[in-house]
Amino acid sequence: MERDEYCGVLLIGDPHIEGRVPGFRKDDYPKVVLEKLRWCLKTAEEQQLLPVILGDLFHVPRDNQNWLLYELLALFESPVYGIYGNHDCRENQLNEHDTLSILVQAGKYRLLSEETPWRGTMAGRSVMIGGTSWGRKLPKNIELGEGDERSLVIWVSHHDLIVPGYEDQGHFKPYEIEGVDYVINGHIHRALEDVIKGQTTWVTPGNIIRRSRSDASRAHIPSVLKLEVTANGWERSVIEVPHQVFDEVFYEEVLEETEEGIPSAFISGLADLQSRKTDTGAGLQLFLKKNLEQFEPSIADEIRKLASEVSKDVVQ
Repeated sequence: MERDEYCGVLLIGDPHIEGRVPGFRKDDYPKVVLEKLRWCLKTAEEQQLLPVILGDLFHVPRDNQNWLLYELLALFESPVYGIYGNHDCRENQLNEHDTLSILVQAGKYRLLSEETPWRGTMAGRSVMIGGTSWGRKLPKNIELGEGDERSLVIWVSHHDLIVPGYEDQGHFKPYEIEGVDYVINGHIHRALEDVIKGQTTWVTPGNIIRRSRSDASRAHIPSVLKLEVTANGWERSVIEVPHQVFDEVFYEEVLEETEEGIPSAFISGLADLQSRKTDTGAGLQLFLKKNLEQFEPSIADEIRKLASEVSKDVVQ
């Protein structure tokens, strides 16, 4: 599509594409997540929206299967814009060894930054879309340039923001960015309350797929954020991404009780470990998480090292 044909922006949160089945999912995750991304891009095309990914296109930065890259090269028939997240790069910034760099070099994934924003016209209005990738410093203000003072501006980021529901894990406080209407932040996998600072509204839309079995994941509805340009500025809406109900996607948690009727972390963890064999070793990780505290730190560290030898994911 030509730039003047766009009506707005479709913001796609953290696909986390990978070739293995994560956590306690019981479906074919690689195919499911690719299908969700395909649906998002089709929706963007049908509604004349510019698709923008909020980082973490990949779950692991390197050694992704060739067939995944092949699928993405075909899927990104028209270039997709976005930023990189912490899962897209191994060394805290993107380089030639990371899989995402192949898509960037091929011109299929165009990185947004202060130096390389998207600029164009949407519904007759001048629009600018910039971005700050993982590990990069967020701007204090945006220089629009002469003649662009009336541009509509949105920014995308991938940071640990201090927002309602994420205060204990966040590190960056939202603030007013002069010239920016919306900051849309990835990284946080569930939709959280907006934070308004002056003219800037910080939005946490969550991601398009549920990776882990948790209460937060159960409550999250996979969706994308639509920002459409109108005569008065932006019109905002949420579009639900087709998905199955939680219990059809994840295995049930196995809970076993002791003779006294008290749930045992050891027994339930072991039951999960034996009954749920996942590609990422999620059962092993859960079992160790529930039980390592009873050991001395040095012993617990040795157990983690042994676990890392049988799982590609380092247990933390």
